[in-house]
Amino acid sequence: MNQPLLDAVRVLDLGGAGSDGVGRLLADLGADVLKIEPPGGSPDRGAAPAVAGMSVAFAVHNANKRCAVLDPADPEHRRALVELAGGADIVVDGGIPGGAAQFGTSCVELAQRFGHLVALSVTDFGTTGPYASWRATDPVLYALSTALSRTGPTAGTPVSPPVGLASGTAAAQAAWAALAAYYRRLRSGAGEYIDFSRFEGVLQSLDPPFGSEGQAAVGIKKTTEIWRGRPRNQNIYPIFDCADGRVRLCLLSPRQWRGMRAWLGEPLQFADPKFDTIAARYAASRELNAAIAALFAGRTMGELVAEGQARGVPVAAVLTPAEALAAEHFRAAGALTTVRLGSADVVAPVGPFVVDGGRAGVRWFAPPAGSSAPAWSDPPLGAGTAATRRPFDGVRILDLGVIVAGGELGRLFADLGADVIKVESAAYPDGLRQTPPGQVMSRSWALTHRNERSLGLDLRHPDGAALFARLVAESDAVFANFKPGTLAALGFPYERLRQLNPRIVLAESSAFGATGPWSERMGYGPLVRAATGVSSLWADDGEYYDATTIFPDHVSARTTAIGALAALIRRERTGAPAHVHVSQAETAIHQLAASYIAESARAAGLDVAEGTDVHAVYPCAGDDEWCVVSLESDADGGRLAGLTGSVDMVGWTGSRDKTEVAQLLQEAGVAAAPMNRAVDIPTDPQVRARKVFTDMTHRLFESPLLTETGPAPFIDIPPAELRPAPTAGEHTREICRELLGMPGDETERLIACGALFADDERT
Repeated sequence: MNQPLLDAVRVLDLGGAGSDGVGRLLADLGADVLKIEPPGGSPDRGAAPAVAGMSVAFAVHNANKRCAVLDPADPEHRRALVELAGGADIVVDGGIPGGAAQFGTSCVELAQRFGHLVALSVTDFGTTGPYASWRATDPVLYALSTALSRTGPTAGTPVSPPVGLASGTAAAQAAWAALAAYYRRLRSGAGEYIDFSRFEGVLQSLDPPFGSEGQAAVGIKKTTEIWRGRPRNQNIYPIFDCADGRVRLCLLSPRQWRGMRAWLGEPLQFADPKFDTIAARYAASRELNAAIAALFAGRTMGELVAEGQARGVPVAAVLTPAEALAAEHFRAAGALTTVRLGSADVVAPVGPFVVDGGRAGVRWFAPPAGSSAPAWSDPPLGAGTAATRRPFDGVRILDLGVIVAGGELGRLFADLGADVIKVESAAYPDGLRQTPPGQVMSRSWALTHRNERSLGLDLRHPDGAALFARLVAESDAVFANFKPGTLAALGFPYERLRQLNPRIVLAESSAFGATGPWSERMGYGPLVRAATGVSSLWADDGEYYDATTIFPDHVSARTTAIGALAALIRRERTGAPAHVHVSQAETAIHQLAASYIAESARAAGLDVAEGTDVHAVYPCAGDDEWCVVSLESDADGGRLAGLTGSVDMVGWTGSRDKTEVAQLLQEAGVAAAPMNRAVDIPTDPQVRARKVFTDMTHRLFESPLLTETGPAPFIDIPPAELRPAPTAGEHTREICRELLGMPGDETERLIACGALFADDERT
């Protein structure tokens, strides 16, 4: 790898466990992240699970940082901290009160004092609103964000997603917001204050109830009502027993289904062309899955994955975390490393970023407290004076990304001002373009591709490829999430893009990365979860409950966005191009790195000090209503006992409304939350108070669509524009005329020969 993407970017880290993951992402990409700890070190250093006395989570989330000690009780140290903030580019603080408060200041005061500074405050619920004083754990965030309501069985106690996904997702969203504000600072000189809520980050980025949906959900949805019931799509991505374990199947496209039908021996009962649709296959899932189960029963996981790959049928083995870490692929791809943890060596995920062909990730775990001086090692970077309202005003992106992980990547930039040109193929339409009969556009497309323009262009046509090459020369970045090698097969490998534009940034993501034995596999979120061990963690009593999520698609989009933006930041300073590649599988493992490292340590026979946290889901008054209660210490247990007395918890919660339970427990200092469903979100008091969502109108929908206002509440950066998502080819003629200077008759000739296509009703 060449010069690190965020080389010389100074990040002052004053936060704790809730914000440590933000600085880790920036440090992976080369930022100088200086963590400030009190004398004796942060108490989080001893948090369980721990190996050789070192907290695994602290070691992981503070990797690649420098650690310095300042004493808040010392006036000289208080002044030194303010001086450090004045020399920083970004300050990350966390908790209420935050680390800055210990030194007699705050994120807001630092942002006001230093006009160049991007000050990020990370708290559980933000500093305003009725939940501002509440405490959150990952299960509490799952409950409030609706993720809990869409996992588990169709009836009975919901099953919580694995601990770690919420915190990791919030960290990615926060890092994206801070880095976007910093990019504007580079261009304009203006700093920013961000009152970031982890709850809002999870609500928008883990499995958002109002936003991009997976291709299967789009294909099945027949109405626009908000479903209040429990999970009803558990058979979308079925799991089958086989000779030595289990495999998961993910049939989405007609081509994949036809490969599966041939594998089954062309059974007459599934010969009807209607089975080319997801909806028809879902309706017949009982009979179809029985036939597939009989076919798979006597074969091994390896045989099924290999034959599925040969037939074009997406199949993945369902592995445990230990099996995933032991898989040859991750070693061959360089995704794992051995790092010293205390007095022991453990296997650790490196991180999801590959930059210019090299790994950008773990170089060292959290160093000892006070091992670095509280000082900056490099001079501050300069800043421009451009009148830039939104971070990416004037930035042009050619977006080849598809479905959720690809689609959201472009939208994140479009919402903050970029001119994102969605390049669409008539022969291979984006999966989110699927709609039930009678519907012109899916809700998911409308929400994913707002603020973008659509160019209908066939890259396989020589004239279409020539036009794309001209656009590359005039653009800042190209985004794609094809299977590795596809872009090169289309005639546009990174080397050619760089020849066309020596300053180009190429940002790609794929299911399993660009190298390694699995890189050529077809991959979707359900297969990634199965192969990385996430599905095994998202289970109960042998049943898997992750079918109704599309994790890690949303967080993969944000992780790729962070890498792409870091590349643009380096280019802003040096003019250098960059190629960023993010593996969705490695993104998933990064989210759960602390759990996986602890598992690796146990497997190696190391002594792992286990935690005593208890997270439980309890029934509440009403029909299928639930709440989450988290006990993180003995003190929490005492508070709970003081509130409930000797009454059994099930009886105590079962006679009360879920919101009342949460309110009483939070007032007593115990983390708790009601289980929200999607239908509850628009009226949730914290969501309303913080204006997380707003109505977006689109001519193709009778009613407004609820959509997010932006990645986080900024002080100066305005909320996202709400320009409606385009129809396919809606802006073809406009782009040819305005960007390429093509005469109208030339555009029409290229439309007639198939190099271009346009929506004639809109142009």
